[in-house]
Amino acid sequence: MNSQTCQNCKNDFMIDPEDFDFYEKIQVPPPTFCWQCRFQRRCAYRNERSLKKAKSAKSGQYIFTLYPPSAGLTLYSQEEWYGDDWDQMATGRDYDFSRPFFNQLFDLFKVAPIFCRNVVQVINSDYCANASYLKNCYLMFQISSTEDSAYGNAVDNSKNCFDNSHLSKCERNHMCFMNLNCYQCFYSSQNTDCHGMWFSKNCRNSSNCVGCVNLVGKSYCLFNEQYTKEEYAKKVAEMKLNTWSGLQEQLKKSRAFWLQFPNKFMQGMKNENVTGEYLFNCKNVHSSYLVRESRDMKYVQYQAIPKNEDCYDITMWGENNQLCYEVIGSGMANGLKFSTECYENIRDVEYSMSCVSCQDCFGCVGLRKKQYCILNKQYSKEEYEALVPKIKKHMNDMPYIDKDGRVYKYGEFFPIELSPYGANSDIMQDHFDLSKEEALKQGYTWTETDKKEYESTMDASQLPDSIDDVQDEITKELIACVECKKAYRIIEKELGFYQTEKLPLPRTCLNCRHKHRIAQRNRTMLYDRTCAKCGAAIVTAYSPERKEIIYCESCYQQEVA
Repeated sequence: MNSQTCQNCKNDFMIDPEDFDFYEKIQVPPPTFCWQCRFQRRCAYRNERSLKKAKSAKSGQYIFTLYPPSAGLTLYSQEEWYGDDWDQMATGRDYDFSRPFFNQLFDLFKVAPIFCRNVVQVINSDYCANASYLKNCYLMFQISSTEDSAYGNAVDNSKNCFDNSHLSKCERNHMCFMNLNCYQCFYSSQNTDCHGMWFSKNCRNSSNCVGCVNLVGKSYCLFNEQYTKEEYAKKVAEMKLNTWSGLQEQLKKSRAFWLQFPNKFMQGMKNENVTGEYLFNCKNVHSSYLVRESRDMKYVQYQAIPKNEDCYDITMWGENNQLCYEVIGSGMANGLKFSTECYENIRDVEYSMSCVSCQDCFGCVGLRKKQYCILNKQYSKEEYEALVPKIKKHMNDMPYIDKDGRVYKYGEFFPIELSPYGANSDIMQDHFDLSKEEALKQGYTWTETDKKEYESTMDASQLPDSIDDVQDEITKELIACVECKKAYRIIEKELGFYQTEKLPLPRTCLNCRHKHRIAQRNRTMLYDRTCAKCGAAIVTAYSPERKEIIYCESCYQQEVA
């Protein structure tokens, strides 16, 4: 092992022998940021849920985009960008050995057209992004094969779901996290093959339960106590879950009840030789987060689309990635390094942004089906192979140095301070609690909120307590969130869902609801702890300060399975 001091947080971190083997294999120097700071730096280059309006630089028409207008980028609609009536190479330029590489790349980033959001085969789902095969969806992100749903992220193969995260094969779920094959589940977490669950966690093959934990094959239970069908119906009616006050009382009670039961040290199954959180069907995957059907990976996050192998430090998406390093929002790539939003038959591309089906490109932006390009200029194979090593040497001889003194040579991801997004972008805030002052101090930018987002016609505290007292005219109101005061609407489809399921109207905006929902989700940091039952050493995403009871695999299976 080799100990290094992180350029960013100044803490020491270890580089293992197998890490050096990987870096040598892909011919990059070892990192100078620790893995958590590398993850945070990549997050600065991702916006997942905040759509903005901007004008297309091509047509002048208003389009929805994930990039804030303040970034000053050249944005096309997706249809315009994929058209053949514009010259991708018009922004190409010679490499200037008198200036740092990153200055040149981000000058190009301002002028090279890129498309505003990524969607594939969507019907009546204009307000969605990073999405495919949708029908009648609204404000859904990082999702696929879903219909008649709204306000969610990482939702797949589901329908009629509102305000959920990480669902698969679900229907009529609300305010749930990581449910699989569940129907009519509300305010529940990590359930599989369940129906009619309220405020329940880690249950399997169960139905019609309230406030339950770790149940298998049970029905008509209240807080893990068995009732008859008739007794259960009477008790649930007394809870008045159709009212906001009744729902909040049971939500608070259930969260306290959850703390009385053990949690497995790592959420996942069918793994071999892994460390991390939310890993499924993985082998030799370490210090990683939300990964499915992958192998030989380290320090990776959100690789939910199989299969990926032999990659380090990649975040978001996946899908047959191999030998990739320090990338975000990319997939279907081999040998992609230090890049963002590059995908589909990508091979041996470095330091590039928003490129599709490209090979052997360095420092390019917004190219499609190109090869042997540098800063969007075409070269012959021989010219390209001669110039790239010279550029890498120049990056070391004349590195980019940010205002806080961090040095960016070849082998570093994009500089923090050059990101088009602020540190208050959603994925950053999901994992790193940075105030505006802290973010600016660390070199991040901050995207200011449009004042119009706070213009409302009523306060959420004025909403009827019971869904039975809500009139259809509520869809015309702009409601001020009780927490952040931002305005939100109740759309017609959403209101119909609440009325059918007898759920009270939410008092918070969709962003605050998202925060409450993913508060059930662990973060990426790992801690050394011991099993609360047998004392065995474990590595877990549950920090020592947390109140949950944490068991090793063996003890958990003995008690819960």
